[in-house]
Amino acid sequence: MIEFKGLTKTFGKIVALQDVTFKVDDGEFIFIVGPSGAGKTTLLKLLTREYKPTRGEILMDDVDIVKLKKKDIPLLRQKIGVVFQDFKLLPERTLRENIEIALAIKGVDKGQWIARVDQVLKLVGLSDRSDLFPAQLSGGEIQKASIARALVINPVCIFADEPTGNLDWGTADLIMDLLTKINKEGKTIIVTSHNKELVEKFGKRVIEMKNGKVIKDRNTK
Repeated sequence: MIEFKGLTKTFGKIVALQDVTFKVDDGEFIFIVGPSGAGKTTLLKLLTREYKPTRGEILMDDVDIVKLKKKDIPLLRQKIGVVFQDFKLLPERTLRENIEIALAIKGVDKGQWIARVDQVLKLVGLSDRSDLFPAQLSGGEIQKASIARALVINPVCIFADEPTGNLDWGTADLIMDLLTKINKEGKTIIVTSHNKELVEKFGKRVIEMKNGKVIKDRNTK
């Protein structure tokens, strides 16, 4: 379980988050929606300890990650697979090599790399694209590759920050279907989005934010 309790983050006089409180249960799929500047990406950076909050707690399995020592932050980040809107794949590396980098950072034995990469490539439907470079892939394939890279470290939670923002409607649908499939296999999924139609279609819990505050918490089913 992930719990945000009274979370506030300021940058000088700018209030990015203000008294944000909600829980995400294990295996849950939620959307966090709101306009630019609502605080969605700040929330992600607090969860991965890129930032520390000005006030408040972030509990992950009852451990306050705000209080983690610096040496323990890499272990925290291994529990959270992050999917970025701008993909962040290295252009000079093949798809397989991009995914292997995540395993190298985690310190996974090289003897396990082939099997683990093959597994996630099969899951996202890119087994036949593994030796291609990012420039040779479509936008949807690149986003699937980003999801595969997040999954290969076997995180407990996937946080996808606007994963469909750069994609056409049909491709966005496919990406959301893939995240739904991953959720059904037991992963907690948190997706930020400004696409209200897409969010409504998938009928999941929605946390709506505006000006750094949670203004609604609802189920769309």
